[in-house]
Amino acid sequence: MRPVPAGTVQRTDRTDRTDRTDRTERTEKMGTPQMPNAPIRVMLVDDQALLRTGFRMVLAAQPDMEVVAEAGDGAEALELLRTTEPDVVLMDVRMPRLDGVEATRRIRAGGPEAPKVLILTTFDLDEYAFSGLNAGASGFMLKDVPPGELLSAIRSVHSGDAVVAPSTTRRLLDRFSPMLPSGAPEPRHKDLERLTEREREVLLLVAQGLSNGEIAGRLFVSEATVKTHVGRILTKLGLRDRVQVVVLAYETGLVRAGGGAA
Repeated sequence: MRPVPAGTVQRTDRTDRTDRTDRTERTEKMGTPQMPNAPIRVMLVDDQALLRTGFRMVLAAQPDMEVVAEAGDGAEALELLRTTEPDVVLMDVRMPRLDGVEATRRIRAGGPEAPKVLILTTFDLDEYAFSGLNAGASGFMLKDVPPGELLSAIRSVHSGDAVVAPSTTRRLLDRFSPMLPSGAPEPRHKDLERLTEREREVLLLVAQGLSNGEIAGRLFVSEATVKTHVGRILTKLGLRDRVQVVVLAYETGLVRAGGGAA
């Protein structure tokens, strides 16, 4: 056989490697098709069976949600959680035996992997709601909220995004602002000094009730960038969620009643 020039061999090897790479990439792309996201597993906790039935009917009509458990009070909910793993708990506040605030505190004591809690309250300015947020709830809504808003809130809580309607957050904190320190000339949370200038700016906007999308528009950045900043803020300040960011901003005097920066 005639010897093959070295250059030809190199071109052939390179071509083979390219072909193999192309085939691998095509195989990976074709591979096992991605399975659709698992539905959001929801637990309903309310002492009124009729309300639970109504919520169940609304959630059952959604392809991305399923009700996996129901409880008539906080104590029953904690018992069910030993054998059930919901993603989100819709929690009433006023219930017999164990109220929603204490039940939320015990649930969230399980750490980051514990179910998220969305408190549902009857009154717009229910005094229990503030305690619920401090107990670790991801947010709260009124029981007479339109179905579409409730579904959106559940999805937001599940994804860890904006979990409390900005206007609701402002109303609640304005209502309880007399109980919080105000007018402080300097923030008293030492870890605030660890924030960059941009992170501090994002913190103030979150505290004023802006959603990630609104903050992105205000700062002329992408929503993904805002989410990154929020995540870093939570990590540096040792907070569970953006609701606690709002509470901290009020407690330290960064934001005054009415939602304005101090």
